[in-house]
Amino acid sequence: MKVFLDANILFSGSVPESRIAKLIKIIKQHGECVTNLYAIEEARKNIERKKYGSIQGLEFLLGNISVSNELILNVSVKLKAKDIPILGGAIAQKCTHLLTGDKKDFGYLYGKRVENVLVVSPKLLAEDMVSRGFIAKK
Repeated sequence: MKVFLDANILFSGSVPESRIAKLIKIIKQHGECVTNLYAIEEARKNIERKKYGSIQGLEFLLGNISVSNELILNVSVKLKAKDIPILGGAIAQKCTHLLTGDKKDFGYLYGKRVENVLVVSPKLLAEDMVSRGFIAKK
């Protein structure tokens, strides 16, 4: 399992005790988390603008996450220009999953594969991890 973390996931994960931070920790135990500088910079801007999370929390989160600048800019689905580097980063890094909470722009792709990358919400990924036995069902 190689999971690309979108900017909004990094943003939410910058709060160490958040559900997203806990999910990322579980992903790291059973696979790999990756992202790119584009997602990191977007997360930083949102932390500063929305006064949620912290840059220190983001830096801590990024401590064990691979960061790459590899991108594919010609994706096979219709996305806003700002979202292409996210999906293109996941494809270029040969990820199994793109984890994004951006339902507005990626919601129509939830549960679908684009260039072998399964686009998932945190809920969909958590359900998948429960079915694999990575997370105990409550």
